[in-house]
Amino acid sequence: MVEMPARSESVKAGRPKRVRLGDVLLQQKLLSQEQLRQALEGQRQSGRKLGRVLVESGYLTEEQIGETLGTQLGLPFINLKYYNINPAVTRKLPESQVRRFRALLLEESDDSFVVAMADPTDLYAYDELTRILKRVLRIAVVSETQLALAIDRIYRRTEQITDLARELGEDIGDVVDFGALGEGQGAEDAPVVKLLQSVFEDAVQVKASDIHIEPQEKQLQIRFRIDGVLHVQTQVDPKIAPPLVQRLKLSSGLDISEKRLPQDGRFNMRVRDQPIDVRISTMPTQFGESVVMRLLRRSGGAARLDDLGLPAGMLQRFRAIIEKPNGMILVTGPTGSGKTTTLYAALQELNTPERKIITVEDPVEYRLQGLNQVQVNEKVELTFSRVLRSVLRQDPDVILVGEIRDTETAQIALRAAITGHMVLSTLHTRDAASAPLRLIDMGVPHYMVAYSLQGVVAQRLIRLNCEICSEPYQPEPREAEWLREVLWADAAAGAVAGRGCQHCNNTGFSGRTGLYELLEIDAELAALIGEGNPGKFVDAAQARMRGNSLRDEAAKLVAAGRTTVAEAMRVASQFED
Repeated sequence: MVEMPARSESVKAGRPKRVRLGDVLLQQKLLSQEQLRQALEGQRQSGRKLGRVLVESGYLTEEQIGETLGTQLGLPFINLKYYNINPAVTRKLPESQVRRFRALLLEESDDSFVVAMADPTDLYAYDELTRILKRVLRIAVVSETQLALAIDRIYRRTEQITDLARELGEDIGDVVDFGALGEGQGAEDAPVVKLLQSVFEDAVQVKASDIHIEPQEKQLQIRFRIDGVLHVQTQVDPKIAPPLVQRLKLSSGLDISEKRLPQDGRFNMRVRDQPIDVRISTMPTQFGESVVMRLLRRSGGAARLDDLGLPAGMLQRFRAIIEKPNGMILVTGPTGSGKTTTLYAALQELNTPERKIITVEDPVEYRLQGLNQVQVNEKVELTFSRVLRSVLRQDPDVILVGEIRDTETAQIALRAAITGHMVLSTLHTRDAASAPLRLIDMGVPHYMVAYSLQGVVAQRLIRLNCEICSEPYQPEPREAEWLREVLWADAAAGAVAGRGCQHCNNTGFSGRTGLYELLEIDAELAALIGEGNPGKFVDAAQARMRGNSLRDEAAKLVAAGRTTVAEAMRVASQFED
Protein backbone atom coordinates (compact mmCIF):
# COMPACT_ATOMS: atom_id res chain seq x y z
CA MET A 1 0.00 0.00 0.00
CA VAL A 2 1.42 3.38 -1.01
CA GLU A 3 1.57 5.99 1.74
CA MET A 4 -0.72 8.93 1.03
CA PRO A 5 0.72 12.45 0.71
CA ALA A 6 0.35 15.02 3.45
CA ARG A 7 -3.19 16.32 3.87
CA SER A 8 -4.59 19.85 4.03
CA GLU A 9 -3.21 20.79 7.42
CA SER A 10 0.26 20.96 5.81
CA VAL A 11 -0.92 23.01 2.81
CA LYS A 12 -0.64 26.71 3.57
CA ALA A 13 -3.21 29.27 2.51
CA GLY A 14 -2.46 32.46 0.63
CA ARG A 15 -1.91 33.91 -2.80
CA PRO A 16 1.31 32.45 -4.31
CA LYS A 17 4.12 34.70 -5.48
CA ARG A 18 4.92 35.22 -9.13
CA VAL A 19 8.30 33.69 -9.96
CA ARG A 20 10.16 33.06 -13.19
CA LEU A 21 10.52 29.31 -13.71
CA GLY A 22 13.82 29.68 -15.58
CA ASP A 23 15.37 31.76 -12.81
CA VAL A 24 14.28 29.24 -10.16
CA LEU A 25 15.75 26.31 -12.08
CA LEU A 26 19.02 28.16 -12.61
CA GLN A 27 19.15 29.04 -8.93
CA GLN A 28 18.64 25.39 -7.98
CA LYS A 29 21.36 24.41 -10.52
CA LEU A 30 18.99 22.08 -12.33
CA LEU A 31 19.52 23.91 -15.62
CA SER A 32 22.46 25.56 -17.37
CA GLN A 33 22.34 28.99 -19.01
CA GLU A 34 22.72 27.37 -22.45
CA GLN A 35 19.89 24.89 -21.81
CA LEU A 36 17.63 27.71 -20.65
CA ARG A 37 18.52 29.78 -23.71
CA GLN A 38 17.66 26.88 -26.04
CA ALA A 39 14.42 26.18 -24.17
CA LEU A 40 13.34 29.85 -24.34
CA GLU A 41 14.06 29.83 -28.07
CA GLY A 42 11.92 26.70 -28.41
CA GLN A 43 9.19 28.40 -26.39
CA ARG A 44 9.19 31.42 -28.70
CA GLN A 45 8.97 29.21 -31.80
CA SER A 46 6.26 26.85 -30.54
CA GLY A 47 4.24 29.08 -28.22
CA ARG A 48 4.18 26.33 -25.58
CA LYS A 49 4.88 26.83 -21.89
CA LEU A 50 8.52 26.77 -20.82
CA GLY A 51 8.00 23.79 -18.52
CA ARG A 52 6.59 21.68 -21.38
CA VAL A 53 9.53 22.63 -23.63
CA LEU A 54 12.02 21.66 -20.91
CA VAL A 55 10.36 18.26 -20.43
CA GLU A 56 10.12 17.51 -24.15
CA SER A 57 13.75 18.53 -24.61
CA GLY A 58 14.76 15.97 -21.98
CA TYR A 59 16.39 18.53 -19.67
CA LEU A 60 14.08 17.89 -16.70
CA THR A 61 11.13 15.76 -15.64
CA GLU A 62 7.75 17.17 -14.67
CA GLU A 63 8.34 15.97 -11.11
CA GLN A 64 11.62 17.89 -10.87
CA ILE A 65 9.95 21.07 -12.09
CA GLY A 66 6.99 20.63 -9.74
CA GLU A 67 9.12 19.89 -6.68
CA THR A 68 11.42 22.85 -7.43
CA LEU A 69 8.48 25.24 -7.80
CA GLY A 70 6.94 23.92 -4.62
CA THR A 71 10.17 24.39 -2.67
CA GLN A 72 10.63 27.94 -3.98
CA LEU A 73 7.04 28.95 -3.17
CA GLY A 74 6.75 27.02 0.08
CA LEU A 75 4.07 24.73 -1.37
CA PRO A 76 3.81 20.92 -1.16
CA PHE A 77 4.27 18.77 -4.27
CA ILE A 78 1.73 15.94 -4.59
CA ASN A 79 2.03 12.96 -6.93
CA LEU A 80 -1.57 12.46 -8.04
CA LYS A 81 -0.76 8.92 -9.17
CA TYR A 82 -0.79 7.89 -5.50
CA TYR A 83 -3.52 10.25 -4.33
CA ASN A 84 -7.02 8.85 -3.81
CA ILE A 85 -9.11 11.80 -4.98
CA ASN A 86 -12.64 12.29 -3.65
CA PRO A 87 -14.83 12.95 -6.74
CA ALA A 88 -17.58 14.46 -4.56
CA VAL A 89 -15.20 17.30 -3.64
CA THR A 90 -13.62 17.62 -7.05
CA ARG A 91 -16.94 18.01 -8.89
CA LYS A 92 -17.78 21.13 -6.88
CA LEU A 93 -15.80 22.90 -9.60
CA PRO A 94 -17.39 22.46 -13.06
CA GLU A 95 -15.36 20.62 -15.69
CA SER A 96 -15.16 23.66 -17.97
CA GLN A 97 -13.44 25.68 -15.25
CA VAL A 98 -11.24 22.77 -14.19
CA ARG A 99 -9.87 22.48 -17.72
CA ARG A 100 -9.69 26.24 -18.24
CA PHE A 101 -7.66 26.94 -15.10
CA ARG A 102 -5.89 23.55 -15.00
CA ALA A 103 -6.84 23.16 -11.36
CA LEU A 104 -8.41 20.31 -9.39
CA LEU A 105 -10.10 20.42 -5.98
CA LEU A 106 -8.57 17.83 -3.67
CA GLU A 107 -9.99 18.55 -0.22
CA GLU A 108 -12.60 20.74 1.45
CA SER A 109 -12.88 22.23 4.92
CA ASP A 110 -15.30 24.77 6.39
CA ASP A 111 -13.45 27.77 5.03
CA SER A 112 -11.02 26.48 2.42
CA PHE A 113 -10.21 24.17 -0.50
CA VAL A 114 -6.96 22.40 -1.27
CA VAL A 115 -6.39 23.01 -4.98
CA ALA A 116 -3.93 21.11 -7.17
CA MET A 117 -2.32 23.28 -9.86
CA ALA A 118 0.38 22.45 -12.41
CA ASP A 119 1.31 26.16 -12.60
CA PRO A 120 0.97 27.74 -9.13
CA THR A 121 2.35 31.02 -10.52
CA ASP A 122 -0.79 31.52 -12.63
CA LEU A 123 -2.17 34.35 -10.49
CA TYR A 124 -5.09 35.01 -12.86
CA ALA A 125 -6.32 31.45 -12.36
CA TYR A 126 -5.84 31.76 -8.58
CA ASP A 127 -7.86 34.98 -8.40
CA GLU A 128 -10.67 33.63 -10.60
CA LEU A 129 -10.92 30.40 -8.58
CA THR A 130 -11.06 32.42 -5.35
CA ARG A 131 -13.90 34.50 -6.79
CA ILE A 132 -15.82 31.43 -8.04
CA LEU A 133 -15.36 29.23 -4.97
CA LYS A 134 -15.62 32.01 -2.37
CA ARG A 135 -13.22 30.14 -0.09
CA VAL A 136 -9.60 30.40 0.96
CA LEU A 137 -7.41 28.42 -1.45
CA ARG A 138 -4.54 26.22 -0.32
CA ILE A 139 -2.36 25.43 -3.35
CA ALA A 140 -0.53 22.14 -3.95
CA VAL A 141 1.78 21.66 -6.93
CA VAL A 142 1.23 18.67 -9.28
CA SER A 143 2.68 17.55 -12.60
CA GLU A 144 0.91 18.60 -15.80
CA THR A 145 0.55 15.01 -17.06
CA GLN A 146 -0.82 13.61 -13.80
CA LEU A 147 -3.25 16.52 -13.55
CA ALA A 148 -4.58 15.88 -17.06
CA LEU A 149 -4.97 12.14 -16.36
CA ALA A 150 -6.80 12.82 -13.09
CA ILE A 151 -9.18 15.27 -14.78
CA ASP A 152 -9.97 12.71 -17.48
CA ARG A 153 -10.59 9.99 -14.89
CA ILE A 154 -12.95 12.09 -12.78
CA TYR A 155 -14.80 14.12 -15.38
CA ARG A 156 -15.93 11.20 -17.49
CA ARG A 157 -18.70 11.88 -19.99
CA THR A 158 -21.44 9.83 -18.34
CA GLU A 159 -23.58 12.85 -17.46
CA GLN A 160 -22.93 14.45 -20.86
CA ILE A 161 -23.90 11.21 -22.64
CA THR A 162 -27.10 10.93 -20.61
CA ASP A 163 -28.00 14.58 -21.32
CA LEU A 164 -27.32 14.18 -25.04
CA ALA A 165 -29.40 11.01 -25.11
CA ARG A 166 -32.25 12.89 -23.43
CA GLU A 167 -31.88 15.73 -25.93
CA LEU A 168 -31.95 13.25 -28.81
CA GLY A 169 -35.04 11.58 -27.40
CA GLU A 170 -36.82 14.94 -27.19
CA ASP A 171 -35.77 15.82 -30.76
CA ILE A 172 -37.04 12.65 -32.39
CA GLY A 173 -40.23 12.39 -30.37
CA ASP A 174 -42.25 9.32 -31.29
CA VAL A 175 -41.54 9.45 -35.05
CA VAL A 176 -38.04 9.14 -36.51
CA ASP A 177 -37.19 10.66 -39.89
CA PHE A 178 -34.34 8.31 -40.75
CA GLY A 179 -33.71 9.98 -44.09
CA ALA A 180 -32.87 13.27 -42.41
CA LEU A 181 -30.49 11.86 -39.81
CA GLY A 182 -26.99 13.23 -40.22
CA GLU A 183 -27.80 14.87 -43.57
CA GLY A 184 -27.43 18.47 -44.63
CA GLN A 185 -25.53 21.31 -43.11
CA GLY A 186 -24.74 21.17 -39.43
CA ALA A 187 -24.79 17.37 -39.34
CA GLU A 188 -21.78 17.44 -37.01
CA ASP A 189 -23.94 19.33 -34.48
CA ALA A 190 -26.86 16.87 -34.63
CA PRO A 191 -27.61 15.30 -31.22
CA VAL A 192 -27.02 11.77 -32.54
CA VAL A 193 -23.55 12.71 -33.82
CA LYS A 194 -22.61 14.53 -30.61
CA LEU A 195 -23.87 11.59 -28.55
CA LEU A 196 -21.80 9.06 -30.49
CA GLN A 197 -18.74 11.31 -30.35
CA SER A 198 -19.05 11.52 -26.55
CA VAL A 199 -19.47 7.74 -26.29
CA PHE A 200 -16.32 7.13 -28.34
CA GLU A 201 -14.32 9.73 -26.40
CA ASP A 202 -15.33 8.19 -23.08
CA ALA A 203 -14.51 4.69 -24.34
CA VAL A 204 -11.03 5.75 -25.47
CA GLN A 205 -10.48 7.64 -22.22
CA VAL A 206 -11.10 4.51 -20.09
CA LYS A 207 -9.21 2.28 -22.58
CA ALA A 208 -12.25 0.20 -23.50
CA SER A 209 -11.71 -2.46 -26.16
CA ASP A 210 -15.37 -2.76 -27.16
CA ILE A 211 -18.58 -0.72 -27.08
CA HIS A 212 -21.88 -2.61 -26.75
CA ILE A 213 -25.14 -0.86 -27.68
CA GLU A 214 -27.97 -3.14 -26.52
CA PRO A 215 -31.69 -2.32 -26.84
CA GLN A 216 -33.82 -3.70 -24.00
CA GLU A 217 -37.57 -3.60 -23.48
CA LYS A 218 -37.54 -0.46 -21.31
CA GLN A 219 -34.09 1.03 -21.86
CA LEU A 220 -31.09 1.23 -24.17
CA GLN A 221 -27.99 -0.05 -22.44
CA ILE A 222 -24.50 1.07 -23.44
CA ARG A 223 -21.66 -0.98 -22.00
CA PHE A 224 -17.87 -0.84 -22.32
CA ARG A 225 -15.52 -3.82 -22.13
CA ILE A 226 -12.57 -2.70 -20.00
CA ASP A 227 -9.73 -5.10 -19.22
CA GLY A 228 -11.88 -7.93 -20.54
CA VAL A 229 -14.92 -7.24 -18.33
CA LEU A 230 -18.13 -5.44 -19.33
CA HIS A 231 -19.19 -2.32 -17.38
CA VAL A 232 -22.44 -0.39 -17.79
CA GLN A 233 -21.73 3.12 -19.08
CA THR A 234 -25.29 4.42 -19.22
CA GLN A 235 -28.92 3.35 -19.56
CA VAL A 236 -31.20 5.67 -21.53
CA ASP A 237 -34.51 5.88 -23.39
CA PRO A 238 -34.78 2.94 -25.85
CA LYS A 239 -36.34 5.09 -28.59
CA ILE A 240 -32.95 6.62 -29.40
CA ALA A 241 -31.57 3.20 -30.43
CA PRO A 242 -32.78 3.31 -34.08
CA PRO A 243 -31.10 6.67 -34.92
CA LEU A 244 -27.88 5.56 -33.23
CA VAL A 245 -27.76 2.33 -35.23
CA GLN A 246 -28.77 4.23 -38.36
CA ARG A 247 -25.87 6.65 -38.01
CA LEU A 248 -23.36 3.89 -37.32
CA LYS A 249 -24.53 1.97 -40.38
CA LEU A 250 -24.10 5.06 -42.53
CA SER A 251 -20.58 5.55 -41.19
CA SER A 252 -19.56 1.97 -41.96
CA GLY A 253 -21.26 1.62 -45.34
CA LEU A 254 -23.83 -0.95 -44.24
CA ASP A 255 -27.32 -1.40 -45.66
CA ILE A 256 -29.52 0.91 -43.57
CA SER A 257 -32.71 -0.72 -44.86
CA GLU A 258 -31.69 -4.23 -43.74
CA LYS A 259 -32.74 -4.82 -40.14
CA ARG A 260 -33.51 -8.54 -40.29
CA LEU A 261 -30.00 -9.91 -40.91
CA PRO A 262 -26.63 -9.45 -39.15
CA GLN A 263 -24.12 -7.14 -40.86
CA ASP A 264 -20.41 -6.46 -40.40
CA GLY A 265 -18.44 -3.38 -41.38
CA ARG A 266 -15.74 -0.96 -40.36
CA PHE A 267 -14.86 2.73 -40.36
CA ASN A 268 -11.99 4.97 -39.25
CA MET A 269 -12.07 7.98 -36.95
CA ARG A 270 -9.89 10.15 -34.74
CA VAL A 271 -10.68 10.33 -31.03
CA ARG A 272 -8.63 12.45 -28.62
CA ASP A 273 -5.96 12.79 -31.34
CA GLN A 274 -5.72 9.00 -31.69
CA PRO A 275 -6.45 7.21 -34.98
CA ILE A 276 -9.03 4.51 -34.26
CA ASP A 277 -10.26 1.70 -36.51
CA VAL A 278 -13.76 0.59 -35.57
CA ARG A 279 -15.03 -2.88 -36.48
CA ILE A 280 -18.81 -2.98 -36.21
CA SER A 281 -21.19 -5.92 -35.98
CA THR A 282 -24.99 -5.56 -35.95
CA MET A 283 -27.47 -8.26 -35.02
CA PRO A 284 -31.29 -8.23 -34.86
CA THR A 285 -32.65 -8.93 -31.38
CA GLN A 286 -36.13 -8.98 -29.85
CA PHE A 287 -36.14 -5.24 -29.09
CA GLY A 288 -34.08 -3.91 -31.99
CA GLU A 289 -30.61 -4.16 -33.48
CA SER A 290 -27.72 -4.81 -31.10
CA VAL A 291 -24.38 -3.26 -32.07
CA VAL A 292 -20.90 -4.26 -30.92
CA MET A 293 -17.89 -2.16 -31.92
CA ARG A 294 -14.27 -3.26 -31.49
CA LEU A 295 -11.86 -0.34 -31.11
CA LEU A 296 -8.44 -0.90 -32.67
CA ARG A 297 -5.82 1.70 -31.80
CA ARG A 298 -3.11 2.22 -34.39
CA SER A 299 -1.02 4.90 -32.68
CA GLY A 300 0.99 2.62 -30.44
CA GLY A 301 2.38 0.37 -33.19
CA ALA A 302 3.13 -3.30 -32.73
CA ALA A 303 4.49 -4.62 -29.42
CA ARG A 304 7.86 -6.33 -29.03
CA LEU A 305 8.25 -9.92 -27.81
CA ASP A 306 10.08 -8.68 -24.71
CA ASP A 307 7.03 -6.60 -23.75
CA LEU A 308 4.40 -9.38 -23.89
CA GLY A 309 5.06 -10.93 -20.49
CA LEU A 310 6.32 -14.30 -21.76
CA PRO A 311 8.38 -16.10 -19.06
CA ALA A 312 12.10 -15.93 -19.87
CA GLY A 313 12.53 -19.61 -20.67
CA MET A 314 9.42 -19.72 -22.82
CA LEU A 315 10.47 -16.56 -24.65
CA GLN A 316 13.85 -18.09 -25.53
CA ARG A 317 12.20 -21.27 -26.89
CA PHE A 318 9.64 -19.27 -28.88
CA ARG A 319 12.37 -17.18 -30.48
CA ALA A 320 14.18 -20.34 -31.52
CA ILE A 321 11.03 -21.69 -33.21
CA ILE A 322 10.22 -18.56 -35.21
CA GLU A 323 13.79 -18.44 -36.53
CA LYS A 324 13.36 -21.82 -38.25
CA PRO A 325 13.29 -21.62 -42.05
CA ASN A 326 9.94 -23.38 -42.46
CA GLY A 327 6.98 -24.84 -40.63
CA MET A 328 3.85 -23.51 -38.97
CA ILE A 329 3.42 -21.71 -35.67
CA LEU A 330 -0.08 -21.30 -34.27
CA VAL A 331 -1.30 -18.90 -31.59
CA THR A 332 -4.58 -19.99 -30.05
CA GLY A 333 -7.12 -18.46 -27.73
CA PRO A 334 -10.55 -16.81 -27.77
CA THR A 335 -11.40 -13.52 -29.45
CA GLY A 336 -9.73 -10.61 -27.68
CA SER A 337 -6.96 -12.63 -26.03
CA GLY A 338 -4.13 -10.82 -27.85
CA LYS A 339 -3.26 -13.43 -30.50
CA THR A 340 -2.63 -10.87 -33.26
CA THR A 341 -0.43 -8.83 -30.92
CA THR A 342 1.74 -11.88 -30.27
CA LEU A 343 2.06 -12.68 -33.98
CA TYR A 344 3.05 -9.13 -34.85
CA ALA A 345 5.61 -9.09 -32.07
CA ALA A 346 7.13 -12.16 -33.74
CA LEU A 347 7.04 -10.40 -37.12
CA GLN A 348 8.89 -7.44 -35.61
CA GLU A 349 11.84 -9.75 -34.96
CA LEU A 350 11.62 -11.51 -38.33
CA ASN A 351 11.29 -8.27 -40.29
CA THR A 352 14.79 -7.90 -41.79
CA PRO A 353 15.91 -6.84 -45.29
CA GLU A 354 16.79 -10.48 -46.09
CA ARG A 355 13.23 -11.75 -45.57
CA LYS A 356 10.11 -11.16 -47.61
CA ILE A 357 7.06 -11.15 -45.34
CA ILE A 358 3.46 -11.19 -46.58
CA THR A 359 0.42 -10.97 -44.31
CA VAL A 360 -3.17 -11.92 -45.17
CA GLU A 361 -5.56 -10.39 -42.63
CA ASP A 362 -9.14 -9.36 -41.90
CA PRO A 363 -8.64 -6.58 -40.97
CA VAL A 364 -5.03 -5.33 -41.09
CA GLU A 365 -4.62 -4.32 -37.42
CA TYR A 366 -1.03 -3.05 -37.45
CA ARG A 367 1.00 -1.44 -40.21
CA LEU A 368 4.70 -2.26 -40.22
CA GLN A 369 7.34 -0.85 -42.54
CA GLY A 370 8.79 -3.52 -44.83
CA LEU A 371 5.79 -5.87 -44.77
CA ASN A 372 3.48 -6.64 -47.69
CA GLN A 373 0.03 -6.63 -46.12
CA VAL A 374 -3.16 -7.81 -47.82
CA GLN A 375 -6.66 -6.99 -46.60
CA VAL A 376 -9.21 -9.79 -47.13
CA ASN A 377 -12.45 -8.59 -48.75
CA GLU A 378 -15.24 -11.17 -48.79
CA LYS A 379 -17.53 -8.86 -50.80
CA VAL A 380 -15.33 -9.20 -53.88
CA GLU A 381 -14.45 -12.84 -53.09
CA LEU A 382 -10.93 -11.91 -51.96
CA THR A 383 -10.89 -14.70 -49.36
CA PHE A 384 -8.05 -16.07 -47.25
CA SER A 385 -7.71 -19.15 -49.46
CA ARG A 386 -7.77 -17.17 -52.70
CA VAL A 387 -5.15 -14.69 -51.50
CA LEU A 388 -2.95 -17.50 -50.16
CA ARG A 389 -2.76 -19.17 -53.57
CA SER A 390 -1.43 -15.93 -55.05
CA VAL A 391 0.87 -15.27 -52.10
CA LEU A 392 2.78 -18.48 -52.75
CA ARG A 393 3.69 -17.16 -56.21
CA GLN A 394 5.16 -13.98 -54.63
CA ASP A 395 8.21 -15.86 -53.29
CA PRO A 396 7.72 -15.06 -49.57
CA ASP A 397 9.93 -16.30 -46.74
CA VAL A 398 7.36 -15.67 -44.01
CA ILE A 399 3.56 -15.69 -44.33
CA LEU A 400 1.12 -14.49 -41.70
CA VAL A 401 -2.44 -15.78 -42.08
CA GLY A 402 -4.75 -13.76 -39.84
CA GLU A 403 -6.94 -16.74 -38.94
CA ILE A 404 -7.45 -20.30 -40.09
CA ARG A 405 -11.22 -20.42 -40.52
CA ASP A 406 -11.86 -23.32 -42.90
CA THR A 407 -10.38 -26.51 -44.31
CA GLU A 408 -9.21 -24.96 -47.55
CA THR A 409 -7.25 -22.19 -45.83
CA ALA A 410 -5.76 -24.69 -43.37
CA GLN A 411 -4.56 -27.03 -46.13
CA ILE A 412 -3.03 -24.25 -48.25
CA ALA A 413 -1.25 -22.76 -45.20
CA LEU A 414 0.11 -26.14 -44.09
CA ARG A 415 1.23 -26.97 -47.61
CA ALA A 416 3.11 -23.67 -47.68
CA ALA A 417 4.78 -24.63 -44.39
CA ILE A 418 5.84 -27.98 -45.83
CA THR A 419 7.29 -26.41 -48.98
CA GLY A 420 9.81 -24.11 -47.35
CA HIS A 421 7.87 -21.18 -45.85
CA MET A 422 7.47 -20.10 -42.24
CA VAL A 423 3.73 -19.68 -41.66
CA LEU A 424 2.26 -17.92 -38.62
CA SER A 425 -1.47 -18.00 -37.91
CA THR A 426 -4.19 -18.09 -35.26
CA LEU A 427 -6.75 -20.73 -34.39
CA HIS A 428 -9.63 -20.85 -31.92
CA THR A 429 -8.93 -23.67 -29.46
CA ARG A 430 -9.09 -24.04 -25.70
CA ASP A 431 -5.39 -24.78 -25.14
CA ALA A 432 -2.18 -25.62 -26.99
CA ALA A 433 -2.69 -29.39 -26.96
CA SER A 434 -6.04 -29.01 -28.75
CA ALA A 435 -4.63 -27.17 -31.79
CA PRO A 436 -3.34 -30.16 -33.83
CA LEU A 437 -6.56 -32.04 -33.12
CA ARG A 438 -8.62 -29.08 -34.29
CA LEU A 439 -6.75 -29.00 -37.62
CA ILE A 440 -7.36 -32.72 -38.10
CA ASP A 441 -11.02 -32.24 -37.16
CA MET A 442 -11.23 -29.60 -39.93
CA GLY A 443 -10.25 -32.28 -42.44
CA VAL A 444 -6.49 -31.72 -42.74
CA PRO A 445 -4.57 -35.03 -43.20
CA HIS A 446 -2.70 -36.28 -40.12
CA TYR A 447 0.64 -36.46 -41.93
CA MET A 448 0.39 -32.81 -43.05
CA VAL A 449 -0.16 -31.59 -39.48
CA ALA A 450 2.58 -33.83 -38.08
CA TYR A 451 5.14 -32.81 -40.69
CA SER A 452 4.55 -29.04 -40.73
CA LEU A 453 3.50 -27.90 -37.22
CA GLN A 454 6.48 -26.59 -35.24
CA GLY A 455 4.87 -25.06 -32.18
CA VAL A 456 1.66 -23.81 -30.59
CA VAL A 457 1.25 -20.89 -28.18
CA ALA A 458 -1.99 -20.73 -26.20
CA GLN A 459 -2.77 -17.48 -24.43
CA ARG A 460 -5.25 -15.54 -22.33
CA LEU A 461 -5.27 -12.05 -20.84
CA ILE A 462 -5.55 -11.68 -17.06
CA ARG A 463 -6.29 -8.54 -15.04
CA LEU A 464 -3.59 -7.15 -12.73
CA ASN A 465 -4.03 -5.72 -9.26
CA CYS A 466 -4.19 -1.95 -8.99
CA GLU A 467 -0.82 -0.78 -7.66
CA ILE A 468 -2.43 2.07 -5.75
CA CYS A 469 -5.00 0.24 -3.62
CA SER A 470 -3.62 -3.32 -3.38
CA GLU A 471 -3.41 -4.78 0.12
CA PRO A 472 -2.96 -8.22 1.75
CA TYR A 473 -5.94 -10.50 1.27
CA GLN A 474 -7.01 -13.66 3.07
CA PRO A 475 -8.21 -16.17 0.43
CA GLU A 476 -11.39 -18.11 0.99
CA PRO A 477 -10.94 -21.85 1.72
CA ARG A 478 -11.74 -22.89 -1.87
CA GLU A 479 -9.27 -20.29 -3.20
CA ALA A 480 -6.50 -21.48 -0.88
CA GLU A 481 -7.22 -25.07 -1.89
CA TRP A 482 -6.98 -24.15 -5.60
CA LEU A 483 -3.57 -22.54 -5.03
CA ARG A 484 -2.29 -25.60 -3.16
CA GLU A 485 -3.57 -27.89 -5.90
CA VAL A 486 -1.83 -25.93 -8.68
CA LEU A 487 1.42 -24.85 -7.00
CA TRP A 488 1.85 -27.76 -4.55
CA ALA A 489 2.61 -25.13 -1.93
CA ASP A 490 0.76 -22.80 0.43
CA ALA A 491 0.86 -19.48 -1.44
CA ALA A 492 -2.20 -18.04 0.30
CA ALA A 493 -0.06 -16.02 2.71
CA GLY A 494 1.19 -13.81 -0.11
CA ALA A 495 -2.21 -13.16 -1.65
CA VAL A 496 -3.00 -9.55 -2.54
CA ALA A 497 -6.15 -7.83 -3.82
CA GLY A 498 -7.12 -4.28 -4.71
CA ARG A 499 -9.87 -2.82 -2.55
CA GLY A 500 -10.94 -0.39 -5.32
CA CYS A 501 -10.06 3.28 -5.68
CA GLN A 502 -10.52 6.26 -7.97
CA HIS A 503 -7.50 5.28 -10.06
CA CYS A 504 -8.95 1.89 -11.03
CA ASN A 505 -12.63 2.93 -11.28
CA ASN A 506 -13.21 1.07 -7.99
CA THR A 507 -12.55 -2.31 -9.61
CA GLY A 508 -9.31 -3.19 -7.80
CA PHE A 509 -7.68 -3.96 -11.16
CA SER A 510 -5.60 -1.86 -13.52
CA GLY A 511 -4.33 -3.22 -16.81
CA ARG A 512 -3.81 -6.77 -18.05
CA THR A 513 -0.95 -9.07 -18.93
CA GLY A 514 -0.69 -12.23 -20.97
CA LEU A 515 -0.79 -15.82 -19.78
CA TYR A 516 1.01 -18.24 -22.09
CA GLU A 517 1.78 -21.90 -22.60
CA LEU A 518 4.09 -23.14 -25.35
CA LEU A 519 3.96 -26.60 -26.91
CA GLU A 520 6.92 -27.52 -29.13
CA ILE A 521 6.13 -30.30 -31.56
CA ASP A 522 9.14 -32.62 -31.39
CA ALA A 523 9.61 -35.96 -33.17
CA GLU A 524 7.71 -37.96 -30.53
CA LEU A 525 4.68 -35.64 -30.55
CA ALA A 526 4.72 -35.51 -34.37
CA ALA A 527 4.66 -39.33 -34.45
CA LEU A 528 1.65 -39.39 -32.10
CA ILE A 529 -0.18 -36.89 -34.33
CA GLY A 530 0.57 -39.11 -37.34
CA GLU A 531 -0.76 -42.18 -35.52
CA GLY A 532 -4.13 -40.52 -35.06
CA ASN A 533 -4.39 -41.34 -31.35
CA PRO A 534 -5.71 -38.08 -29.77
CA GLY A 535 -5.75 -39.39 -26.20
CA LYS A 536 -2.07 -40.38 -26.19
CA PHE A 537 -1.09 -37.13 -27.88
CA VAL A 538 -2.93 -34.94 -25.35
CA ASP A 539 -1.42 -36.83 -22.41
CA ALA A 540 2.08 -36.47 -23.83
CA ALA A 541 1.57 -32.78 -24.68
CA GLN A 542 0.28 -31.93 -21.21
CA ALA A 543 3.23 -33.76 -19.66
CA ARG A 544 5.59 -31.58 -21.73
CA MET A 545 3.96 -28.39 -20.39
CA ARG A 546 3.57 -29.50 -16.75
CA GLY A 547 4.56 -26.62 -14.48
CA ASN A 548 4.27 -24.09 -17.30
CA SER A 549 0.65 -24.46 -18.38
CA LEU A 550 -1.83 -21.60 -18.51
CA ARG A 551 -3.19 -22.59 -15.10
CA ASP A 552 0.32 -22.79 -13.62
CA GLU A 553 1.22 -19.35 -14.96
CA ALA A 554 -2.00 -17.87 -13.51
CA ALA A 555 -1.21 -19.28 -10.07
CA LYS A 556 2.36 -17.94 -10.26
CA LEU A 557 0.98 -14.42 -10.80
CA VAL A 558 -1.11 -14.84 -7.62
CA ALA A 559 1.96 -15.94 -5.67
CA ALA A 560 3.82 -12.88 -6.97
CA GLY A 561 1.02 -10.57 -5.78
CA ARG A 562 0.19 -9.38 -9.31
CA THR A 563 -3.40 -10.67 -9.50
CA THR A 564 -6.07 -12.09 -7.24
CA VAL A 565 -6.91 -15.75 -6.64
CA ALA A 566 -10.46 -15.11 -7.88
CA GLU A 567 -9.19 -13.60 -11.14
CA ALA A 568 -6.76 -16.47 -11.70
CA MET A 569 -9.55 -18.98 -11.07
CA ARG A 570 -11.89 -17.09 -13.42
CA VAL A 571 -9.38 -17.16 -16.26
CA ALA A 572 -8.37 -20.75 -15.52
CA SER A 573 -12.00 -21.88 -15.76
CA GLN A 574 -11.90 -20.97 -19.48
CA PHE A 575 -9.46 -23.79 -20.29
CA GLU A 576 -10.06 -26.36 -17.54
CA ASP A 577 -12.36 -29.35 -17.89
